Amino acid sequence: MTTPEARLLRRVTTASVTVAVVLIALKLAATLSTNAISLMASLIDSTMDLFASLVTLIAVRIALQPPDEDHRFGHGKAEPLAALAQATFIAGSGAFLFLEAIQRLIRPQPIDAADLGIMVMLVSMLTTAGLVLFQRYVIRKTRSPAIKADAAHYTADFLINAATIAALWIAHQGIEWIDPIFGAIVGGFVLFSAWQVGRAALDQLMDREVLDGSESRIHDLATAHPSVHAADHIRTRMAGRTMIIQLYIYLDNHLDLANAHVIGDEVAANIQKGFPGADVLIHEEPYHPETAPHI
Repeated sequence: MTTPEARLLRRVTTASVTVAVVLIALKLAATLSTNAISLMASLIDSTMDLFASLVTLIAVRIALQPPDEDHRFGHGKAEPLAALAQATFIAGSGAFLFLEAIQRLIRPQPIDAADLGIMVMLVSMLTTAGLVLFQRYVIRKTRSPAIKADAAHYTADFLINAATIAALWIAHQGIEWIDPIFGAIVGGFVLFSAWQVGRAALDQLMDREVLDGSESRIHDLATAHPSVHAADHIRTRMAGRTMIIQLYIYLDNHLDLANAHVIGDEVAANIQKGFPGADVLIHEEPYHPETAPHI
């Protein structure tokens, strides 16, 4: 059965690809008409966004597949893999754009039909703004790293589109060197965005600890149970949109195995209230005051 989250993820990835195709068509026509490096910068960025959005679309559909015999922990890591691929696409477009801007500085070229370029960029801004608002809504509902990476691209696009309008207007006033300067700045910004997206993806793929205060919150939720004397060995990581939590809890020595597991299940349920959707694994240990950790 398809869940509301799955439906949202499918819709937003389809919307992302559709917007990318529309923007590429608009910007290609404007670039051919104006010969502006700033518009070429935006076109290249949108082209890379299309590739990234296609990767995201495929990855999200893979990640939504349930666990099977070969993937007992599910397919969640398809999403950070998609984000890493996006970072590669973005880095390539940024490097190409930076080099093209340097060539235009050495061999300046005039800009034609600036009014057309500005109109196209205004339409691009409105379209991009609508997509980003939808993506942010989906991120709040699903915490998808792939959609978060995609939204980062389009948020940057919105700012780039606004700056492109300014660059076109200034260049049209006769200050043509501003166009390649702007292209070089955007190229640097795109490379920086690629580094941010790639770093976040690698953190997930390398099972980096979730460093946002989660350990302290998990400890407090576990020790809030009246039968838990202490908790330690708390470990966390992300597998796509799912947070994996592991910990030890210390219980009275006289408890039998069945009761210990009942308490463990109650503690896991309490932790899941604080971390909805988390996969919680608890190891029950006998409590020895002289060796067990203190609350």
